Amino acid sequence: MNTLSEPNAPSLPWWKYPHMWMVVGGPLIVVIASFVTLWFALHIPDPVYGDDSEPGESSQTAAKAPPPAVATPPSQRAASAAAQASGKAP
Repeated sequence: MNTLSEPNAPSLPWWKYPHMWMVVGGPLIVVIASFVTLWFALHIPDPVYGDDSEPGESSQTAAKAPPPAVATPPSQRAASAAAQASGKAP
């Protein structure tokens, strides 16, 4: 005689078993998050950074001058600053 389960016992519907939600819940959250990420990718474009070229000029071939502080040696910067302070043009 089997005393662990009755042969005519009614079974519960699948959604009432907590272990089923533990098994299905993780992958379900990942699938939902992937659709949210897809929506963000399609509706919010990434901004374009660093396109300082003139219209009609290719940004790959445009020669850009270095910043003035880097191109001028420190001794000439000091002389230029002193000349500007005294009111003379460098």
